[in-house]
Amino acid sequence: MRDILVLAIVFGASVYAFKHAWAGVLAWTWLGLMNPHKQSWGIAVDFPVAAVVGGATLVSWVFSREKRMDIWTPASVAMLLLIIWLVVSTPFAFYPELAQPHLVDTLKVFLMIFVAMTLINEKKQLQYLIWVIVASLGYYGVKGGVFTITTGGAHRVWGPSGTMLEGNNELALALIMTIPLMRYLQLQLKKPHYKQIMMVAIVLMAASAIGSQSRGALLAIIAMSGVLVLRSRNRVGLSALMVAGAVAVVALMPDSWHERMDTINTYEEDASALGRLNVWEMNFNIACAKVFGGGFSMYSPAVYAVYAPDPRFVVVAHSIYFQILGEHGFIGLFLFLLVWFTTYREFSKVRRFGLATPEHAWMADLAGMCQVSLVGYLVGGAFLSLGFLDLAYNLVLIAVCMSRLMRDHIKATRPYPLYGFGAPMPGPPAGEGGK
Repeated sequence: MRDILVLAIVFGASVYAFKHAWAGVLAWTWLGLMNPHKQSWGIAVDFPVAAVVGGATLVSWVFSREKRMDIWTPASVAMLLLIIWLVVSTPFAFYPELAQPHLVDTLKVFLMIFVAMTLINEKKQLQYLIWVIVASLGYYGVKGGVFTITTGGAHRVWGPSGTMLEGNNELALALIMTIPLMRYLQLQLKKPHYKQIMMVAIVLMAASAIGSQSRGALLAIIAMSGVLVLRSRNRVGLSALMVAGAVAVVALMPDSWHERMDTINTYEEDASALGRLNVWEMNFNIACAKVFGGGFSMYSPAVYAVYAPDPRFVVVAHSIYFQILGEHGFIGLFLFLLVWFTTYREFSKVRRFGLATPEHAWMADLAGMCQVSLVGYLVGGAFLSLGFLDLAYNLVLIAVCMSRLMRDHIKATRPYPLYGFGAPMPGPPAGEGGK
């Protein structure tokens, strides 16, 4: 029954995408983040659902009159430069035949992100995208939160098998990145009981992330909480609420959770932490030796034997920064960091614009919450190999689309060219065509 339902939605969305390409982008996002076909047991599990929806969307995009190509901002240019570097560096990988399929999969995600940038041109479409992201990951977060509460946190929360978010750490990072977007939607809701329902979902998402027993997620939550306090109009009240929540978590979580979190302070005694330090040094050595890095799928005993301090610990990078550094060199890492620096600045510009124009206050709310989400990724990702996480690059998509909406408003309300500090160009003086 699940297979039939999933395939029916996929084919229905594909047909609809032929007429409305932007709707195909939403369906692609849903499939990429939620992976509903992995929740089935029959033909849908291995069915190329993403290819069906993506193909229909691309065909519709070619003939669409709604697309706009003014997508170039510092963030989108930085992402394009990163893509070019990935293409250039992959042929020089340690194992090109293994790296090529990973490159293709990564390019598919980037392609659809750029297609989405050209198609999402209205507030309504952007709101739908946020709802799709929240619903896709909220499904696992709410379910995991209920599981954590009913079991007293005695067991870890895991993600959907066979996906990028299968691990407890990976799912936890995605969930905490989604919580700020849920908060944004809550701010936009009008009816009190809808706001209350969203708050319950947020609490369950947080419980699920904490119940994953992910140390990186805990550090990301702390960093995000700091940003939220700085952005809040009621810093004292929010700080008190967060402290109360932290005390409740510490008091209610089982000993197994406390023992795992304590390893943050005693990393030198933790085999997992030592393995990460070993691979981080190895990736640094590879980047020093190879301009293009070792490429995708480079983690093998042979590579460890040459570049790692201790070749016995054969693991993946466990850090978005050392992952990019080792796989694509110092240039790749620079471009990767440039993407997030420019994206954060893009959100800052939009947020200032939203605060200055009351009719666009929603843009200030969304830009601020996206910045909180990005901080969660940059902190939590320091301990995970999620350098090409779909959800993170959807933040770039949101930043670019919001920048275009901001520019459209400025053009519509300022018919004269701007110069200097934003003042309109003066007209001719009186007596020379002036009034």
